[in-house]
Amino acid sequence: MAHSLSDQILDEQTTAVLLVDSGRKVVYLNAAAQVLLDISAQRGTGRLADELLGISAPLQAALADSAEGRSTTFREIELRRPAAASTLRVDLTVAPFGGGGSRHQALIELARVDQLARLAQEAQQHDRHSASNALISRLGHEIKNPLGGLRGAAQLLQAELPGRDLKEYTRIIIHEADRLSALVDRMTGPFRPLSKSRFNLHAVLEHVRKLTLAEVQEGLTFHRDYDPSLPDVTGDREQLVQAVLNIVRNAVQAIEGVGRITLVTRIRRQFTLGNRRHRHVLEAMIADDGPGVSPAIVEDIFSPMVSGRPDGTGLGLTIAKEILSRHGGAIECTSQPGDTRFILYLPAGD
Repeated sequence: MAHSLSDQILDEQTTAVLLVDSGRKVVYLNAAAQVLLDISAQRGTGRLADELLGISAPLQAALADSAEGRSTTFREIELRRPAAASTLRVDLTVAPFGGGGSRHQALIELARVDQLARLAQEAQQHDRHSASNALISRLGHEIKNPLGGLRGAAQLLQAELPGRDLKEYTRIIIHEADRLSALVDRMTGPFRPLSKSRFNLHAVLEHVRKLTLAEVQEGLTFHRDYDPSLPDVTGDREQLVQAVLNIVRNAVQAIEGVGRITLVTRIRRQFTLGNRRHRHVLEAMIADDGPGVSPAIVEDIFSPMVSGRPDGTGLGLTIAKEILSRHGGAIECTSQPGDTRFILYLPAGD
């Protein structure tokens, strides 16, 4: 099929779109439809739409109605993908397109129900994190100012005190002020401007792996499954190291330093992050075989002050999510006993 202006417009849509002729044959699939159906345009074009989608009578009736100028929408219909030998649940709309009679075409739109739920959840989480991040930034400023004064006063007092025993108290004050100041720096670190360069994501993962093995020298193993064709990414290498390190350290704490952490990289094509579809997205999975995240907190695991440990601050994963968001990426968590996965997505920028 010639690449007309309408083809170009449809190909840019994040929704899966098929064009069907009056004989129910598919004459066009956009890129999103090819990904959703796991079939190339060459293999899909010319096939009967009801056979390609694994839907017979309902779709045939909807296509007949479209010839009469009527649109039909099916909510949460189960679609069988013969090409992928699998099923998925979608919202499906059939609408008239083009001329009438023998030139009539129908436009079929498919939207994954689970994908819509994920996008809605991402938008809701983004709003919550934006408010939380603004609060953290303000708190950091309000805390560091009095901390500096407190530390300075303790230093002056230490110089005036006569005995070592009394100076021990001022040393404690100075030490705790420094510790709180460092905590604030970790909280507000992701808000500094990005220092962008081009690098390979595997270098970040390997740096974190070696650093972690130096910290935990016994009982911990890493399994790596890297895609050697992974393209470079443009971003702040140090901040991404911090994000990955926070997640890996979280995994180490979950398995109490004894167990296996798995690092996997893949390339995703025609993948949507937020409201934007990217040609290529890098995927990095960090998994551990620990007891899993409590179901009570898994949905809020990236929120500040949410932690599965009594002594946890709940900031490490919040900071990791903020760093990924500032790179135009995203992070997800799935967990069950023996298999907790954090999946990072970063646009390849090609």
